[in-house]
Amino acid sequence: MAEWTIVTESPEETMRIAENLGQLVQEGDVITLEGDLGAGKTSFTKGLAKGLGVKRVVNSPTFTIIKEYQGRLPLYHMDVYRMEDEAEDLGLDEYFYGEGVSVIEWPSMIPSQLPEDRLMISIYHLGETTRKISIKSTGVRSAVLCKELQE
Repeated sequence: MAEWTIVTESPEETMRIAENLGQLVQEGDVITLEGDLGAGKTSFTKGLAKGLGVKRVVNSPTFTIIKEYQGRLPLYHMDVYRMEDEAEDLGLDEYFYGEGVSVIEWPSMIPSQLPEDRLMISIYHLGETTRKISIKSTGVRSAVLCKELQE
């Protein structure tokens, strides 16, 4: 289990960390994003997408639940906040164990559906543009990602 906490002073700095992560992720990696509304979950995903080479505009999939983007790997951006029933089968396993990278906003809404090995990222407001980003691994692959991101 690896863990890392960093404080960023601007949205651009937060996006740079995410962009670095986007250059490190591999097929089948799962990243969860928790945080208050407006903390920067979607901005983080935009940075990650940039690191993956995604050219399209990335925005929150609030009403569609899942948006797919193509970069060096497919990016599956999920916002499960509005899921009515955690047991609802959306075929998430196909994404989690597929050819791309999955980013899940509000993972606390679907705890039983999440894969065991994932990189858990929490973003907290510390000020108007200042954020505390907490990154924790839950398995071998996510621990490697967490350590590589710190280098």
